[in-house]
Amino acid sequence: MSSSQMKSGLEKIQEELEFQPPAVLSLEDTDVANGMLNGHTPVHSEPAPNLRMKPVTALGVLSLVLNIMCAALNLIRGVHLAEHSLQVAQEEVGNILAFFIPSVACIVQCYLYLFYSPARTLKVLLMLASICLGNAYLHGLRNTWQILFHVGVAFLSSYQILTRQLQERQSDYGV
Repeated sequence: MSSSQMKSGLEKIQEELEFQPPAVLSLEDTDVANGMLNGHTPVHSEPAPNLRMKPVTALGVLSLVLNIMCAALNLIRGVHLAEHSLQVAQEEVGNILAFFIPSVACIVQCYLYLFYSPARTLKVLLMLASICLGNAYLHGLRNTWQILFHVGVAFLSSYQILTRQLQERQSDYGV
């Protein structure tokens, strides 16, 4: 670039600054621009709570695998029953729900084991009750061993959820 081109470019910039001077913002203007006065909540400067769970144990992994297996078995049986009832009879809706609700409850138990959730004990008891009631309702479609297996897995998972606690918050020593 030659010096004459640089001078002309500099002159153009100076002319633009004369016609359109840069805006001067105050601190209040930046708050409005950042959304603080537009109905958005202000950003908190305090650190977020550390809600890490203690490490997963081998028994916890076993309960997760069995719970996923029970959810898959319930889902497969429920889908098969729904498909059959749509073709033959319409009165098996209660049985279909009795397979789907425990399937969802098993997945929720997996979530409760892996992640912290407020009111965890209440949720665990609700999921355990839905699994037990669903299996009791299915007594005619399942034999006793199948019901005992599903209920046993639900109790094992509930125990694992309730015994897995939050990790102690480690001090950051001002870092």
